[in-house]
Amino acid sequence: MRVLVTVTGSSSHVNAVLPLVSALAAARHQVLVAAPAQLLGPFDSLPVQREPLLTDPHTTFSPQAEGPPERRAFDLFAGSHLVDSYRALLPVARAFAPDLVMRDGGEFTGYLVAETLGLPHLAAPSGAANHLNPAALQPQLNQRRTTLGLPAEDDPDAIHRHGRLDCMPPEFSFARHPAARSYRYRQPTEIDPGAVLPPWVAELPADRPLVVAAIGTVLPGVPHDVLDVPALLHAIVAGLAELDCQAVVATGGIPVERERAAGHVHLVDRVPQPMLLRCAQLLVTHGGYNSIREAVGAAVPMAVLPGFGDQPANADRVEELGLGRRIPSPDEVAAVCRQVLDDPKVAARSRHAQRRMLCLPPVQATVSDLEKIASGGA
Repeated sequence: MRVLVTVTGSSSHVNAVLPLVSALAAARHQVLVAAPAQLLGPFDSLPVQREPLLTDPHTTFSPQAEGPPERRAFDLFAGSHLVDSYRALLPVARAFAPDLVMRDGGEFTGYLVAETLGLPHLAAPSGAANHLNPAALQPQLNQRRTTLGLPAEDDPDAIHRHGRLDCMPPEFSFARHPAARSYRYRQPTEIDPGAVLPPWVAELPADRPLVVAAIGTVLPGVPHDVLDVPALLHAIVAGLAELDCQAVVATGGIPVERERAAGHVHLVDRVPQPMLLRCAQLLVTHGGYNSIREAVGAAVPMAVLPGFGDQPANADRVEELGLGRRIPSPDEVAAVCRQVLDDPKVAARSRHAQRRMLCLPPVQATVSDLEKIASGGA
C-alpha cells in the first residue's frame, strides 16, 4: 500500500501523526510525508519519503486579523495557503500514486488532492480540528476549490467521507462533530521509547502528591501580543508554591523568576511528560489535546489553564467529562488544584477513562483498517 500523509500546523500535529506513520512503515508500506520543511525532522529516522511541499499556514495567517475567532480559525485551516500547497503537492502525488491519503485533522491540502485523484482519505486526531464544524468551514473550502478550478462540494461532511481516526474512547472523545464512521486506536504512551526520567525525580518525597505542570510545545513560541505566556507560567508556578505537594514544572525554556518557586516546585526546561505522568497525581496543563490524551492514558486528573485556539474548548470538555476542572483565571491555580486533588470522583473518573482507553486496539491495528479502506473494503 502507498500512503500519502500530509501534516501542517505545529509539532503537536506531528506528534499525533508520527505513531501512525511509524506503524505504516513497520508494516512495510510505502509512505510519503508532505509538510512544511520545519516539521519534517521527526520523520528522519523512519524509512519514509519526506517532501517539504506544504506552505506553513502561519505565514499567511494573522491572529490579530479582524473578525470573529471562528473565522480566524477557518483562515488557519483553509486560508490562501491551501492554493500554493495544492499546486505543489498535486504533481508529486500523481507521481507517487498513493492508494490512500491520511492527513492531520487540521490539514486540508491532502483532502483536496485526494478528492481530485479519487482517493479515499482520513483525518488523524488533531486538537483544533476536534472542534471544527464542517458546515461552517465548507464555504471557505469551496472558495479554495473555485480558485483551483475544482467543483464546489455540497456535502459539508465530505471532509470525513471515508471516516476519521480517533485515539479516545467514544464516550471520552473530543470530536464535537463526529464522522459517520470512526476508527479508534490507542496511541503509544511514549513518543520516545528511549526516554528516561532524571534520577532526581526518584528522590522526591513520595508522601505528598506529585503535580506535573507543562505548557506544551506550541505556547513557548507564541508572540507576546497574542498571549502573555510568561505571565501564564508565572501564575502556575506561584499557584503550585501554595500547595502541599511536589511539583515539576516544564517551562519550555521560558525564563521564570526563581524566587517565585518554593522549594517543592522544581523547574526544568523539558521532561518526558508521558513517563512522568505515570507517577503523578495531577497535571496542570494549557489544555493541548496531546497532553490531555497522555493524562487520560495515565489516569491523571487535570487542572486546565487554557491559552488560545482549541485550548478553552478542551478545558470545558475536560470538566464536562469529569476528568478535571478548568482554571477560570490565573490567580485561581492553587484553589482549583486543591479541589481536583481532594475530589475522589475525579480520580475515579480518570481511572475509568484510562481503562476504557486500554480497551482500544493498539495503533498497529489501525494499519489493517487503512488497508481495507484503500482496497475499498471498508
